[in-house]
Amino acid sequence: MLSFKMALRSISANKMRAMLTMLGIIIGVMALVVLVSLVSGATTSVTDAVSDLGSSLISVTVSDDKGAPVTLETLEEWMDEEELGLIAPAATDSVTGKHEGEYDSVTVYGTTPAYYEVQDLQLSMGRWLKSTDLDNHSYVCVINETAAAELIGYTDCVGQTLSLDGVEFTVVGILSDDDDSLTAVFSSGSLVAYIPYTSLMRLSDSVTGEITSFYVAAAEGSALDVAEARMEALLLERFEEDEDAYSISSQDVLEDAMSSITSTLTILLGGIAGISLVVGGIGIMNIMLVTVTERTREIGIRKAIGASRGTILTQFLIEAVVLCMMGCCLGIFLSWAMLQAVNTVVASTGMAFGLNGGVVMIAVVFCFLIGVVFGLYPANKAAKMKPIDALHYGG
Repeated sequence: MLSFKMALRSISANKMRAMLTMLGIIIGVMALVVLVSLVSGATTSVTDAVSDLGSSLISVTVSDDKGAPVTLETLEEWMDEEELGLIAPAATDSVTGKHEGEYDSVTVYGTTPAYYEVQDLQLSMGRWLKSTDLDNHSYVCVINETAAAELIGYTDCVGQTLSLDGVEFTVVGILSDDDDSLTAVFSSGSLVAYIPYTSLMRLSDSVTGEITSFYVAAAEGSALDVAEARMEALLLERFEEDEDAYSISSQDVLEDAMSSITSTLTILLGGIAGISLVVGGIGIMNIMLVTVTERTREIGIRKAIGASRGTILTQFLIEAVVLCMMGCCLGIFLSWAMLQAVNTVVASTGMAFGLNGGVVMIAVVFCFLIGVVFGLYPANKAAKMKPIDALHYGG
């Protein structure tokens, strides 16, 4: 306790020097806490956004059907499986959309009524595709608000006709561009139209009855991994146990990829901030060496009246640690203030950033270790001084 009081007294006697010495630690702590907290907050936001897109979706792509192509009838059969929910094909092509002199490139998806629920889409008006549209090869389409605004000129256009590669389609529904589904996210800003799969077979030469891409939803109450395992078993059975004939992925893959990327980013930023803390520690060691030199006569007097080597070492070591911990506390406080400012700026985006408890603890422990490691050499130098040499120093 006495050594701690003496450390505080020594620091307060040179306030400006102490503040400049702590500056490296303060900046290092702020870099560590703020950067990692920002990455953590962004990760949480992105993960929540990905989860909101739906976590029970499986994507399947067939590259080699082995003479047993997947058809609409095949998908109907697979939907009877207990572990599987709705299944919808997703053939796509790029066509020219035209309406009364306005024309642009439109991405057309050929699919079935199940696609709406599988992708968790949201209509702003009208209806989605029906089974009768699929059975009758009807020329009806559902377009997004961007396509409605760009081609027709207004979004309340249900009942209007739209030419797709010269074929007249009747608009029966408008999809909301504010939809948070995975499809809406990736098609944001694009002109998109959904038509019955059978109609796309007539419209496009590249689309046939052999389905090469489709989406599968897990059955209600069924876990995604269970549905994925069952889907894989069906595919292996159909394609002669050839795992290279298809690829299957789920939303978990996207979440795992995001987690891996953000974890790597956190480590990299934490490492950079850690280097800043080490540099701050070197600054503290430098100032402590100056302090030891300035207080050489004091050390000699204390040793002359009976202070042990351990007492002197403890005194200067505690002073270095106190400098580090004071810098750490100031750095954490300023980090909190900076994150509050960031929250104010990004309030409209719905994102929120706060102090990451784990990284704060890491900063505290790291600063303590820096104080010990970089304070040990100056403290040991002071402790090894001979009383007679110290008393004679400077005069």
